Amino acid sequence: MKKCLLWGPTVKIPLLDIVKMHQPIRAEILSAMEEVVDSGSFIGGSYVEQFESELAAYTGTARAVGASSGSDALLAALMALEVKPGDEIITTAFTFFGTAGAIVRLGARPVFADIDPVTFNIAPDDLEKKVSERTVGILPVHLFGQAAQMDKIDAVARENGLWVVEDAAQSIGAMYGDRMCGSMGTAGIYSFFPAKNLGCVGDGGAVVTNDHALAEKIAVLRNHGSKPRYYHRLVGGNFRLDALQAAVLSVKLPHLREWEEKRRAAAATYSRLLAESGLYVTPAEVPGNRHVFNQYELRVKRGKRDAAAARLKDAGIGHAIYYPVPLHLQECFAGLGYKRGDLPVTEQASGEVLALPILVDEDTCKHIVSVLMTV
Repeated sequence: MKKCLLWGPTVKIPLLDIVKMHQPIRAEILSAMEEVVDSGSFIGGSYVEQFESELAAYTGTARAVGASSGSDALLAALMALEVKPGDEIITTAFTFFGTAGAIVRLGARPVFADIDPVTFNIAPDDLEKKVSERTVGILPVHLFGQAAQMDKIDAVARENGLWVVEDAAQSIGAMYGDRMCGSMGTAGIYSFFPAKNLGCVGDGGAVVTNDHALAEKIAVLRNHGSKPRYYHRLVGGNFRLDALQAAVLSVKLPHLREWEEKRRAAAATYSRLLAESGLYVTPAEVPGNRHVFNQYELRVKRGKRDAAAARLKDAGIGHAIYYPVPLHLQECFAGLGYKRGDLPVTEQASGEVLALPILVDEDTCKHIVSVLMTV
């Protein structure tokens, strides 16, 4: 059987080579999967409980609750916080759809704040302006592996009596000072989609929190609101993490820091080589924080982003645009009433960003930069 490259037959350097990343631990992954298959225990049980315990310890939180995806983890967290129709939640429009999608699915309204032009994360000053009497919470996103300004965000939340749920889907392992992204708010969510820094072999996610009552409520909600079985005190959903995915994640978690260091090394090489280009603005790293580079996200100036992407494609180099259309301008959210120009920094970023392969060696970085320099 021929292997199919996710990025198409012409790509020589994929955006992320998951098969190559797994190769050193392939036997360990397969052994864990085989153990689950032989156990006959596929839903919940000891494999999920073990990974939840490991994740809580890794993130420095009291509880971790596995979920079927990062999107479902966020939905379950918002359900547990009793978000209702008419509530407003302040978040960013420069993020994956699932952030705002979870809000709207509960009948609430996402209120979009603009972003910081350096980090791409939500701008606390604009966030503060968006607080209204209907605001119940703040949903910051730690985008591309870099922490949002949590001290300022938390200050706005405290002043206004709001909860904070961190969308750390792209930022497990990232640090804001000495605190891990996802561990600082009322709750935090992670995604284990295969392309994430810690990815499973399908969909998976988790909620972490220091609030035991909230964690227990989320655990009940992910199982149709049932506890004990067939006794439903809440209306939940099927948001469970599979035992197979949990077992794979337990194998991979101890290797996360090693992979982070490889990402950071590639990022440092890119940034050094592109520093004087004049066309490319390299990702900033905030002093005292730890950026884990789920993506290496350039800005391409002078309207040449699409030309740079085309040059990479012609050279067989994987790349991506995260995100070409910000959420406030998406067709499905037209009813919210936003128009072009409402979030100028977000809109500018959407026209300039370009992600490069990140789990690559120095020579590969040099080759990619040599292609970019021909634009």
